[in-house]
Amino acid sequence: MIAHLRGRLLSKSPNAVIVDCGGVGYDVAISVTTFTSLPNEGGEVSLHINTQVREDAIALFGFTDRDEKKLFERLITVSGIGPKLGITVLSGLSAERLVSAIRGGDTAMLVKIPGIGKKTAERVVLELKDKLDDLQSAAPAQTSGFQGGPVVDDVLSALVNLGYKRDSAQRAVETAIAKHESVELTIRTDFDALFRYAMQAIR
Repeated sequence: MIAHLRGRLLSKSPNAVIVDCGGVGYDVAISVTTFTSLPNEGGEVSLHINTQVREDAIALFGFTDRDEKKLFERLITVSGIGPKLGITVLSGLSAERLVSAIRGGDTAMLVKIPGIGKKTAERVVLELKDKLDDLQSAAPAQTSGFQGGPVVDDVLSALVNLGYKRDSAQRAVETAIAKHESVELTIRTDFDALFRYAMQAIR
């Protein structure tokens, strides 16, 4: 069973990569989150692998982050969520947002993901709510009193998915709010404005 791959990145797209390991090219399905953390084509890549064996094929699912792989493996234990949908879920929300939604019982957030209906979202919450404590993503964020909200969380998630470190992304959001909130009173609920100012602050 393949559990890990290290090799040269031959090609990449938001949902799949081909990794050359000793002259053998492995086709690996990935999430958008993993895609944003990959090196340029030709560079060395290391992926944690979940192998799914079917009657007609062997499918590989890869993750640069070990926690994301663990979360994927928990997701596919839920009835109605197969490996492909599991990857879609992880592409729709960062690991941090997904863990937060599940533990908080936020089914409204989960049903925004393509392929996840209300009943499936409820099953995910019911079955996984108390099974995520070993993930680093489940740890409370060190925010030093920082007050977030749905839009703030979405901007943080977007920045992290673009490849920025969470600490840097949070500092940029805090800076954007501190600098502009006195003028633009709705900045905490305006995704476009907050994201634009955070991008300016993070550079």
